[in-house]
Amino acid sequence: MRSGRLFRYGEMGADQNDVAVLEQEFAALVARRYCVAVNSGGAALCLALKVLDVQPGDPVLVNGFTLAPVPGAILHAGARPVLVEIGADYVIDCDDLRRRARASGARILLLSHMRGHIADMDAVMGTCDELGLVLVEDCAHALCAKWGGRAIGTFGEAAAFSAQTYKHLNAGEGGFLALDNADRAARAILHSGSYMLHGQHLSAPGPDVIAGWEERTPNFSMRMTALAAALLRPQLRDLPRRVARWNAIHDRIASAIARSQHVRLPPRSPRQRYSATSVQFSLLGFTDGEIAAMLDRCAARGLPIKWFGAGRQRGFTSAPRHWRYAGDQGAMQQTHAILAGLCDIRTPLSLTDEDCDLVAEILREAIETIVSTRAEAGETGRARTG
Repeated sequence: MRSGRLFRYGEMGADQNDVAVLEQEFAALVARRYCVAVNSGGAALCLALKVLDVQPGDPVLVNGFTLAPVPGAILHAGARPVLVEIGADYVIDCDDLRRRARASGARILLLSHMRGHIADMDAVMGTCDELGLVLVEDCAHALCAKWGGRAIGTFGEAAAFSAQTYKHLNAGEGGFLALDNADRAARAILHSGSYMLHGQHLSAPGPDVIAGWEERTPNFSMRMTALAAALLRPQLRDLPRRVARWNAIHDRIASAIARSQHVRLPPRSPRQRYSATSVQFSLLGFTDGEIAAMLDRCAARGLPIKWFGAGRQRGFTSAPRHWRYAGDQGAMQQTHAILAGLCDIRTPLSLTDEDCDLVAEILREAIETIVSTRAEAGETGRARTG
């Protein structure tokens, strides 16, 4: 900040090398050969598709429970999203994946590990092998997660991570593309906007590989700033403690709200080791009006809850029916039926155990109030008709 050298490259040399060192450290953390730091998780997804040679109009498969920047990244890369249904566990439905892959002719699956819910990666990889699909992983909510002991972010040809405020690492904004292929890494470095200063990268293929792509690869100006990297590097060392505390917060709130007969938590496979920064649950048997009233009661007590089934997109929350820019995806009935009651509680690390108990108490009381109001209205109606 004192020097004003916030750009990651220096014409007189990389004396400010926080970004280069961060890339090297992050690649080691996620067990990939190369890492390119960029300005957002969405930019990392876009770059992943570009280096996998997605062409204008190409179909790219993506699960229907995700956030708007994911289909947005597909469009940013010039491709078109093909949305795939989800199941009751909030993750991709592999049967529908097969149907839509065959119908669309898509060759790439962009799998979003939305809110840290991990699909059966054995089934996903088996389906990819069966259909010849190339996998890209959106790990924005899944840093440090695992399936069967293997790190999420190492299953696909490329993996994208986020450093936006509400993620495991927080620089306000930022992202990482992690991959193993030297040619793709070279192209990602050039696409990100290295000018001719790519020699200042530490997590990079040799200069001969990059030189082979220099004059064929456009600069998209997606670089991470030195300031963002300086904020992120100390957080890497604290990540194991933070993940453990986040999971403890998640488990305490989840177990408490599960006591309500009106709440369903998604099942998780024992092969999954999650890394949660929020809690998701489904409300059972509630109308849209009742859900809205319940959320209002929680908000009045200082507990904001997101609802993926809302009629209009709000804040960070949306559903496939809101993404008209993605083109006609059909009814997506299964996905929208699941999202209809799906709610989301953000869990900042600042929450104490007492805070967690209060969160659950507020939610349970709001649910019971709505249920009681419904019952009273039913009794009144029966009395009048009687």
